[in-house]
Amino acid sequence: MAQIQLTSDILTAALEGLQLQRRRVDDQIAQVRTALGSSSQRGPATSASGTASKPTAKKTGRRELSAAARERIAEAQRKRWAAYRKEKQKA
Repeated sequence: MAQIQLTSDILTAALEGLQLQRRRVDDQIAQVRTALGSSSQRGPATSASGTASKPTAKKTGRRELSAAARERIAEAQRKRWAAYRKEKQKA
């Protein structure tokens, strides 16, 4: 069998993907709980422990980026601007 090298970039990407999936699942769970609470004649939706669930705030739709991802984006932007300035100097 071939061994796969798990670099920090691969692990970071995997973590970001899993966190995105988790947020989607959490949103879906909240929607189901809301639907159960609004259609039920017994009152608000409750969790498995029997306590009332808190209403969740609506998300803004923006994903959270890790510090490493923000740094990669910033570095790419710096490279683009450097290339732009270099091209502009030639003209």
